[in-house]
Amino acid sequence: MMQSTNTALTPDAVRAVSEAKDEPGWLLELRLDALERFHELPMPEGWPGQPDLSALDLDGIVPYLRPDVDVTFDEGAREGLARTFDRLGIPETEREALAGDGAQVESEVLYHRLEQRWADEGVIFCSMDDAVHEHPDLVREYFTSAIAPDEHKFAALHYAFWSGGSFLYVPEGVSVTLPIHAYFRMNEPGTGQFSHNLIVAEPESEVHYIEGCSAPTYNASNLDCGAVEVIVGEDAHVQHSTIQNWSRNTYCLNTDRAIVEAGGRMEWISGMLGSKVTMLYPSSILRGRGASAKHLTVTCADDGQNLDSGAKIHHEAPGTTATIEAKSISRDGGRTNFRGLVRSFDDPEDVATSVECDALMFDNESTSDTMPHIEVIGDDATIAHEATVGKIGDEDVFYLQSRGLDEDDAKGLIVSGFLKPLSEELPVAYAAELNRLVALEMEGSLG
Repeated sequence: MMQSTNTALTPDAVRAVSEAKDEPGWLLELRLDALERFHELPMPEGWPGQPDLSALDLDGIVPYLRPDVDVTFDEGAREGLARTFDRLGIPETEREALAGDGAQVESEVLYHRLEQRWADEGVIFCSMDDAVHEHPDLVREYFTSAIAPDEHKFAALHYAFWSGGSFLYVPEGVSVTLPIHAYFRMNEPGTGQFSHNLIVAEPESEVHYIEGCSAPTYNASNLDCGAVEVIVGEDAHVQHSTIQNWSRNTYCLNTDRAIVEAGGRMEWISGMLGSKVTMLYPSSILRGRGASAKHLTVTCADDGQNLDSGAKIHHEAPGTTATIEAKSISRDGGRTNFRGLVRSFDDPEDVATSVECDALMFDNESTSDTMPHIEVIGDDATIAHEATVGKIGDEDVFYLQSRGLDEDDAKGLIVSGFLKPLSEELPVAYAAELNRLVALEMEGSLG
C-alpha cells in the first residue's frame, strides 16, 4: 500500500518525511528552516513572458508518496527487476551499455546498480537517502554547496521535502567510460517529486550522467521540483544529459547548478519535450582558472505548453570560457522562451562566452522569444550573442519532395537536421530515443 503525507506543506509533514527516512537531526533542522523560507519567499513574478503559474495549487500537491513497489537488487530479484524496467520503458540495450543505472518512482528510489569494476575503483552510485546514512561525511560536505535553500521559493520548497535522487561520487583520476543512467517517474496524480541529485567529480576524473523523466497524464497537476548539484574538481569533466518527457499536467520547476574548479569542464545537455510549464535554467559557476562550460538545450512545445528554459554562466576566474546553444521547436500555439544570463565578476582576465539561439516554428500561432542578460565587469571579456527565428519554408519542403519524399517525411527530415547538434552529444541509443520522442511530438503537424 502506498504511504504518503497529507497535502499541507506544514512542519508536521516535514517531520513525517524525515522520520520515515530515519534522518539525522541536522537534516530535519535544514528541512524545517527551508520550509520557513518557502512560506516567506515570493512567487516568481514580473518576468517578461513568464509562464503562468496561477493554476498550480501548491496546497493540493502531495509532497511525499512512497510507491507500493519494493525492488532490491540481488540475484533472486533480477527477473522481476527486468520486468519492472520493461514497464518503465528502458530498453535492454541501454541497460547493458551502462556503468550503472537506477530508477525512482514517486518519492522513493526503487533501485540503483553500479558495475563492480567501477565500485572497485571507488566510484559510489546510490540513492541520496542511502548516502545520508552510508556516506555522511561526503553528504555534509557537498549537500547545499551549489544551491542554497533560501535562493528562491521553489528551492526552499525542494529542500523542505526532498526525497530520493542519485548520489554519484567519482574519485580522483577515475574515468568512468560508460554512462550512468537514472530514470524518474510519477505514476499518481497530484503528487510532487523532489529528487535531489548530487554529483561530485574529484580532480582529473570523468563521468557522464543521463536522466530521463516521464509520467502519465491526469487532470490534477503534478510538480517536479528537483535539484541537481554538480561539483567539478580541477581538470575533471562531467556531462549531465536530460531527456525530459513529463506529461502535460506537470509543472517542471527544477534548479540545476554546477561549480567548476580550475581546468574543469561541465556540459549540460538537455532535451525538454514534455510538461505543461517548464522553468529551468542550468547554471555553471566557473570558479577556477581555465574552467569551461557547454550548455546545449532543445525544447519542443505545442498547444498548451510554455517551456521557459535557458542557461546561466558566472565567470569568477581568469581564462574561463563557455558556449550556450539553444534550439527550440514550436507548433500549434506552443510557446518557447530562452533566458540567458552571463556574468563576469571582479574584472577577470580573458573570459569569453558565446550564445547562439535558433527557433523553428511550424505556424503563425506559435511563439518564441529570446531574452539575454549580460553583466560584464572590466574590459577583457568577449561575449557574443546571436539569435535566429524561422519557419519551415515551403521551398525547403518542395525541394525535398522533388527528391522523392512526401510532405511529412520532408518536414521530419528538416526537424532531424535542426536537432543534430543535440543528437551528436548523446549515446546512440539515447539519440534514437530523443528522435523518436520528437517525431511523436511533431506527429500532429506532420500528418
